[in-house]
Amino acid sequence: MNSVKKTYVKCSIIVLLAVTISLGCGGDKAPNVSNIPVSIKSQRLDKDLYALDTNNLAAGLIKLEQKYPDFLGFYLDTVMGFGINRVYADTNMAIQKGLHTFLTHEDYRGVFDTVLAHYPDEEEINKELSKGFQYVKHYFPTYDEPEIIYLVSGLNNYGALTYGTNTLGIGLDMFLGADYPFYKSVGIPEYFSKQLNQDYIPVAVFRTVYRERRPFMVEGNNLLHMMIQSGKEMYFISKVLPFLDEHTRLAYTKEQLEWCEENEALVYDFFVREELFYEKNLQKVLRYVMDGPSATGMPSSSPGNIGSWLGLQIVKAYVEQHPNMSLIEVLDDETDAQSFLQQSKYKPK
Repeated sequence: MNSVKKTYVKCSIIVLLAVTISLGCGGDKAPNVSNIPVSIKSQRLDKDLYALDTNNLAAGLIKLEQKYPDFLGFYLDTVMGFGINRVYADTNMAIQKGLHTFLTHEDYRGVFDTVLAHYPDEEEINKELSKGFQYVKHYFPTYDEPEIIYLVSGLNNYGALTYGTNTLGIGLDMFLGADYPFYKSVGIPEYFSKQLNQDYIPVAVFRTVYRERRPFMVEGNNLLHMMIQSGKEMYFISKVLPFLDEHTRLAYTKEQLEWCEENEALVYDFFVREELFYEKNLQKVLRYVMDGPSATGMPSSSPGNIGSWLGLQIVKAYVEQHPNMSLIEVLDDETDAQSFLQQSKYKPK
């Protein structure tokens, strides 16, 4: 059965074994990708659902399945959990109790209305994603951009999800702006609100592109290992989304990024002083590489995942020491964390 991962997108990244220096990752200047062809195909499942005749849902679903022959059943049953099981009949209570409620209840209807008001079309989002896919294809020449299906999940925190090998779903209801009042009511923490806007959609997508092939692993790893894992992810995002502001790519506020830059040496010294680099107790260290209101033991101005930012600085330093390594070589480098740090010759500013 196909699986779904919240905020993640499943995309295969297959790379030519022979990578030339022209595909290397040294330096901060973004390559010219204007001549790399990218074709974005997208559909609006949210609009199509919104347009269904709620007095005749079975007939509407039969027609809708012709447009989404594989994805519709996956969406209705795996994403939404209605249990319709492709039995499109008026006698199917899963349609009447589940889908009908979703399409007619005033709260859910309000979500649909807000999404349509914010995103009457997907042209601007597709333009941003196309640019990102051009950079991905520059570094990974055999990569195929996925088909995109825009949807609404009733604020169930599906920012991005995947189906099969080449389909990406984007939950537009998770990008309605930090001030959208119902995020708080469904338990989304305030510190996460900066990621709930349109600017963050490309970051969510390409973070997922990365994690699908290189999932974040915590079991049995120390904090330094996790920092470098997260640092590589952030480095990848910086390479494929160079046109976005750095604080957006990091999912930080401008103030949080400024704090990091101004206190880099203090941050490094904190982890050394507290002897956290080689700590494997997840209760002590996982919070430094996960979203949070602020970093434990640091001022409120710090981002919760300050360890990820420090990992990015270590990765950048490593790249400077290995200027001829390609991006794929850096990302797939299996050097152990301690040796990676030593070879980076990282010196906090």
